[in-house]
Parts: sequence; structure tokens; C-alpha cells
Amino acid sequence: MITLTNVTKKYSSKKALDNVNLELTVGKLIGLVGENGSGKSTTLKLIAGLKHPTKGEVRVNGELVTRRIADSVSYLSELDEYYSFFTVEKTIEFYASQFKDFDLDKAYEILKFMKLDPKSKPKHLSKGNRGRLKIVLSLARNVPVILLDEPFSGLDPMVRNSIVKGLISFIDLEKQLVLITTHEIREVESILDEVVAIKDGSIIGHHNVEDLREEKQIGIVDWMEEIYG
Repeated sequence: MITLTNVTKKYSSKKALDNVNLELTVGKLIGLVGENGSGKSTTLKLIAGLKHPTKGEVRVNGELVTRRIADSVSYLSELDEYYSFFTVEKTIEFYASQFKDFDLDKAYEILKFMKLDPKSKPKHLSKGNRGRLKIVLSLARNVPVILLDEPFSGLDPMVRNSIVKGLISFIDLEKQLVLITTHEIREVESILDEVVAIKDGSIIGHHNVEDLREEKQIGIVDWMEEIYG
């Protein structure tokens, strides 16, 4: 589904990614973890076609990634990007006009789950509620790859756990691959199938979560403490 082959990404003289090789398959919900500046967001932007590798290649479903890959990839950025004069409802309708795979019925179903007022304006929403709207817009697309960059940032810890678990009902893991970067490891651990750890632009671990539990008898947080020292 997603392959990175000998991928290096430089910004001036700094390497954000260094000769990364990675293969991710459909039907998985995968966590990409690491410290700030480790290369997580760069990896997602390369898969989304928003950045291009300095060396190597990135493919989705065998197709070499360019900006046109947006037809196959839904990308949730850690940044807020809305038209300030739109309401939540108008924002959803705008996205539906831009992406032929956008499912309006599904969007309003997720909107209801997120308890957002369709008549409110994003500029008046809290950071957490703007984050909920981004999740709505990302998951409403019927595409094979969904990339979520820090989707739970700003969410109230009291509701974060229920939102994380509720996401499963809006993902078709027979047809989709979901790649999440997050610092809320404990909250997402129960829904992840695989975890990929990155440090200083290099992949330092890639495991099936169940294998970690059964073979090493540890969870993701303990594993991260082990490999990051």
C-alpha cells in the first residue's frame, strides 16, 4: 500500500529523513511515534505528495507519489486551514465540492458523534473543537490512505479516549490504511495494529502491537522507553 525506498529528505543541509525504507499494508491502523523533530510530519507530507524526497522514492498502491496522489490520500495537517467566513456546515460542503470521494452522509454522522454545531464558525471554535472538525473532514473521504498528523492535539483529556475509540467505527480497515502521528500514545495504544518508531530521521523499530504484548510482554510506551533509552 505505502512504500518508502531509500528515502532521504533534506532541508538545506539538515536531514529530516535519512535513507528510510518502510512498507505499510492495507487493513492496518498504524502509529508513527518519535520525539519532536524526529521526522514524523515530514514522512506524512512525503506520502501526501506535499513534499518530495531529496533521494529515493515514495509510492502509494504502486504509484509514484506526486501532488496528484491527493485522489488516493486524505491528509490531516497539524495546522488549522479554514476559510474564516465559512460555518462548519459550509466547510464540509466545500470539501465535498473539492473531493469526489467525499461522503457527505458520513461527514454529518461523524459531525454528530463529535458534537459540533454545524452553524458555528471554525474561527470561533476552541482548538480542540477545530481538531474535531479536522477529523470529520479527513475521515469522511473514501480513500485507501488516511494520514493523521497529531489529530488529538488540543482535545480535552476527559473526552479524548472516547473519541479515539469511536474513530474505529468510521474507518473501513478492509479497504483503508490509517497512519497516525501522536504524542497521546496511551490513548491510541488500544486501537493500533502496528507501531513504527523514528529517531533523528531513521526508522529504529517497526512492530506488530500484538507481537510486542505476546513476545516481549510489554506495551508501546514501555517499548518506546526501551528503544529510546
